[in-house]
Amino acid sequence: MTFADLGLSPELLKAVEDAGYTTPTAIQAQAIPTVLMMKDLIGIAQTGTGKTASFVLPMIDVMAAGRRRALMPRSLILEPTRELAAQVAENFEKYGKNHDLKMALLIGGVQMGDQLKALSDGVDVLIATPGRLMDLFERGKIMLNGCELLVIDEADRMLDMGFIPDIEFICSKLPDTRQTMLFSATMPPPIEKLAKKFLNNPKRIEVSRAASTNADITAFKVPVKSRSKKDTLRWFLENDLVETAIIFANRKTTVRELNQSLARFGFRSSEIHGDMDQSSRIKELERFKAGEVNILVASDVAARGLDIKGVSHVFNYDTPWHPDDYVHRIGRTGRAGAKGRAFTFVSEEDAEAISNVEKLTGSAIKVFGKEDVRVDLSEVLAKAEASKAEAPQEEEREERPERKPRRAREERAPREERAPREERASREERPRREKAAPRTDRVTASDERNPRRRHNEDEEPVPAGEWNGPRPSFLDVGFG
Repeated sequence: MTFADLGLSPELLKAVEDAGYTTPTAIQAQAIPTVLMMKDLIGIAQTGTGKTASFVLPMIDVMAAGRRRALMPRSLILEPTRELAAQVAENFEKYGKNHDLKMALLIGGVQMGDQLKALSDGVDVLIATPGRLMDLFERGKIMLNGCELLVIDEADRMLDMGFIPDIEFICSKLPDTRQTMLFSATMPPPIEKLAKKFLNNPKRIEVSRAASTNADITAFKVPVKSRSKKDTLRWFLENDLVETAIIFANRKTTVRELNQSLARFGFRSSEIHGDMDQSSRIKELERFKAGEVNILVASDVAARGLDIKGVSHVFNYDTPWHPDDYVHRIGRTGRAGAKGRAFTFVSEEDAEAISNVEKLTGSAIKVFGKEDVRVDLSEVLAKAEASKAEAPQEEEREERPERKPRRAREERAPREERAPREERASREERPRREKAAPRTDRVTASDERNPRRRHNEDEEPVPAGEWNGPRPSFLDVGFG
């Protein structure tokens, strides 16, 4: 099937072809004809499968006929975040270049002047976040009684962010005779209730089980102690062929600290979180898209819907508090048929959170090091066991480095009980005293200049095709 089989206009097909697309995804193939027939729709599909284009493309053809009026948008798309709204606006500009349609972006964090001017000139498509739309509606700057089409995108995110009362208010101000579409990757009961209240006999399209993850994403959970997360993350960034990566953390303070830490170690990283103003967030996203930085540390403000091509890895530095967020976080990789890898760091206190994620997705997440499609660590594990048997004392010093000075004093015999000097072995007969192993949990200045320096450079080479990197210490941590 091609886009030409879906009933789109020649002008729109030309724009799609210019964008480099020829074959629709499953959600697009089923949703586009339904929208063109002016039917209400509930679309459920895993993230990264093209939900945005499944309503943007038919909306352009639907809106092509008609006349716009001042302060009365003809269609409305509600998005939970500014970034998502801006991304949908980019899609309209890209696919609607051959149509005479006016589009306005109504989001917070920017001046209202240009937004009000666009509304006064009349718009065919209004893309808005609920907060800014409610603000202008209460000021009498916008009327919704001429809206013919409504799209509620990322509906479950709207629920998480507390927008449902605003959505209900906005829907009550829209005309009863309208077309309504609701899209999301997950469909919790409150959203089902919302759909039944404001949609009229909708067609339900579910191209995958709700809350399922993309089959193109290889996902792992990594058992790790909280204090070792930074070392573990750097190990992956150096050893897992990371091209571009998004690293998610639960707290904004963690995002800032982690970005600073990565920068000190020479990684090209940047950050994005809710405390940044809109212009700064857009600037950092553009730097990431342009390749100026290849690592983006983010809070959940970037977890939903952002379509950034070529993200090879996603790291959940913190196991997400809400299981739905896991689906959306890892969905930033493995998009548009590409392969991706996702790693979730799980400490002891994250046991309940990761259990909730596995219940939601309906499958257990593989433990890294046991079932890894890229790296076979069986040889590494065997070597590690052999080295432990040969040097148990050295291992003990590595596990408890902070007590080395005290251990040395306690094991030394008292002066009066020591053998006379002549009875002791000569210096040549005594084995040379080895230096204590360096602390592995402390970063020194030299390590910061050269993070790879801490790797064991004396290991013997292994056969071609086998894993030849250092054994990560986090593999010693297991699940209870």
